Amino acid sequence: MKGTGDAVAFETERCVMRSWRQSDVARLFDIYSRWEVAQWLGSDPQVMATQSQAEQLVERWNELNGADGFAGRWAVERKADGVVAGTVILIPLPDGDGEFEVGWHFHPDSWGQGLATESARAALTWGFQGGLAEVFAVVRPGNDRSMAVCRRLGMTELGLTSKYYSRELELFRCTAPPSVGDAD
Repeated sequence: MKGTGDAVAFETERCVMRSWRQSDVARLFDIYSRWEVAQWLGSDPQVMATQSQAEQLVERWNELNGADGFAGRWAVERKADGVVAGTVILIPLPDGDGEFEVGWHFHPDSWGQGLATESARAALTWGFQGGLAEVFAVVRPGNDRSMAVCRRLGMTELGLTSKYYSRELELFRCTAPPSVGDAD
């Protein structure tokens, strides 16, 4: 694994998690301009309206990645064909008192392939290796696909919360596995 200042943060068997590039703008726009993706994001979901917004988002995410230590908002690129399947995030939760969340936003053409679970598992590992003791996921009620990813990741369901993003969300938690040196 490499630092977030590098283009590649970490990899899995099928994917590379890396910084977004300006050459990815069309794909990022294609992902976030779709209601089936956008409806689950943010406190006031809206589809991305212009490619200019996608360009600005690439710049903003790369700036934040450079400033946030090991936190990141990474493009998930499939190794097999080089297509960006989506985004995986590991970022501080707003009003979270230092708590971090893992999340994923994928293009519908990449749904149902296990890529969200695979990349989110790698992001969790990245965070635990960076010193996090626990990581949360917040999911809009009704987003059954994302709740299924949380369960496949072995995250514990904690119920509904209104602590984050000014709305009621399903809360999941994953704790760092014990280190090898602690196994006595």
